[in-house]
Amino acid sequence: MKLNFNRALVTGGAGFIGSHLVDALVAAGCRVAVIDSLATGAISNLEHIRGQIAFHQGDIRDRKILEKAAENCEVLFHLAAVVSVPETVANPVESACVNDLGTLYVLETARRRNVKRVVFSSSCAVYGDDPALPKQESMLPQPCSPYAVQKLTGEHYAQVYHELYGLETTSLRYFNVYGPRQDPSSPYSGVISLFMTHAVSDAVPVIFGDGHQSRDFVYVQDVVRANLLAAVADQADGQVFNVGTGRSVPIKRLWEMIRMLSGATRQPRYEPARAGDIVKSVAGTALIKKHLGFAPDYTFERGLGLTFEWYRESRRAEGARRKTDAS
Repeated sequence: MKLNFNRALVTGGAGFIGSHLVDALVAAGCRVAVIDSLATGAISNLEHIRGQIAFHQGDIRDRKILEKAAENCEVLFHLAAVVSVPETVANPVESACVNDLGTLYVLETARRRNVKRVVFSSSCAVYGDDPALPKQESMLPQPCSPYAVQKLTGEHYAQVYHELYGLETTSLRYFNVYGPRQDPSSPYSGVISLFMTHAVSDAVPVIFGDGHQSRDFVYVQDVVRANLLAAVADQADGQVFNVGTGRSVPIKRLWEMIRMLSGATRQPRYEPARAGDIVKSVAGTALIKKHLGFAPDYTFERGLGLTFEWYRESRRAEGARRKTDAS
């Protein structure tokens, strides 16, 4: 994709989605700065382009680091956040310090540094458990977790900065993003990364609830493209868009698809539903298609296959490293 800017800052750029976005920006010839605390991100996600970016290790609440990283930046992609719903339920104040105050610091830094546009990574969690489907941007948000409240607060801050200060802002409500580099080591990781890890090791997966809850899974490269379109399109200024596929997959069906891909034999273990989890979710995609011309390039079947190959290769590489270390 041809970009109309030369310098960008990505907060959370060593994370799952952020590192793929950094890859795309570098490939497009953009000069990229990254700020990441490495609390959940990994520098290994950027190792292959380490010499092509300016990396700043630090917290987005550190205004000195933010100011330095944003120098001469034209577009700022704000992905840094506490992204685990259960973690925000367990630690609402601590997570708000990052997700609320951190986002305000990012927007204020963008204003002070004369950044042209900020693309804010929000979440479909803001819709809550409203039974109406698909989720449309015009619906009244009904957040039912601290994480959802914090993301909605970020959207409101972005809109206020747009209206009061003339800062161009766009908020993207991601549905369930999946793909290579999603960290499965945390029990709060995305369900696909957890299921993939269980599949390649033939371990028993855990399904919270009855498995009929469903999600709109969107491949990470499609999310990257949505970010780039939001950064360059005039129609994106001051807007909020869903980023999803318009298709929903039940969690039970997801495990069966992964099991067939991998040849795993285990049946899932069911545990009680987690507090704050949403039962059904599917994106309305008409608005982002109309204004940004966005439609997913990756079918779920294709994306799932690519993701599984990455997890399988990662496991093989890890096994080879262990053998080398042992010898």
